[in-house]
Amino acid sequence: MKALIQFITIIPFVFLSNNLNAQTSHYAEIENGTLHYQVIGSGKPILIINGGPGIDSDGFMNLAERVADLGYKCILYDQRGTGKSELKQIDSTTITMDLMTEDIEVIRNEIGCDKWLVFGQSFGGVMANYYATKHPNHISGIIHSSSGGIDLKVLENAGARINELLTESERDSLTYWRQQLIVDFSETNRVNHARALAKAYVVSDEHVPAVSARMKYVNMNINSLVWQDLRRMNYDCKQLLNDFHQPVLIVQGKQDVVTDDMALTADSVFPNSTLIFLDSCGHYGWLDQEKKYFGAIKEFLTSVEKEDI
Repeated sequence: MKALIQFITIIPFVFLSNNLNAQTSHYAEIENGTLHYQVIGSGKPILIINGGPGIDSDGFMNLAERVADLGYKCILYDQRGTGKSELKQIDSTTITMDLMTEDIEVIRNEIGCDKWLVFGQSFGGVMANYYATKHPNHISGIIHSSSGGIDLKVLENAGARINELLTESERDSLTYWRQQLIVDFSETNRVNHARALAKAYVVSDEHVPAVSARMKYVNMNINSLVWQDLRRMNYDCKQLLNDFHQPVLIVQGKQDVVTDDMALTADSVFPNSTLIFLDSCGHYGWLDQEKKYFGAIKEFLTSVEKEDI
């Protein structure tokens, strides 16, 4: 088988784990700044690229721990300008997809591996795709988790899809707080806007607080600069990724803010892909469908191991 206020953001967050894997923190020098990354567990390396853009990787630590439990060394990093990855200046010359790709290579060389698996959640999937067009020989496989897509289709349908997933009263609430946020980017308005928006990202309301708690921390300047660069380059990886023959897992919720056609398009492009839709599942599969989500990842990683033998 083959924003909503001038921005698009799809955010990671925290969920609980009792993982006991060893964790180490590292820094790598880059031009005009420093990259921060963490290594969790041991085994074959998996780079985890979180969503956003414009937010740190803190909300992905426990996901990294769960994947490390499967016997892998997970590398989790703060994208440039976020968290502990500092830049001396943040503008259109320092926030680009090409520089973010170079950052990934810096980390790979620091880790000392020739090939690794790449796991991209939401915008992280966009980043993984672009990285794969530049350095395909350094990737042994890709996991797309509710990926932001293989082209700019997400910009066309994100708003409509969010409205579709909300009730009429929830849409009214989101519209109100969006307007308030435009007028005043205050903490109160950010919190209320995040809470209203989070309803579209998960099926179960019990997860709304966790999602909304992270949404308010997006660096809007970085978010805007990344999407600006994607538009500038007319981001579209379809042709180049037609020649990417390493195994790819595409896992997505049926009630995701990312529409089905985006996953189907990616599946049609990658020659060696597996597509899994999870029902009763939104943008965060490990929350709405934890068992099936991690089951799909474990099965994929097992299959990749067999291909490497």
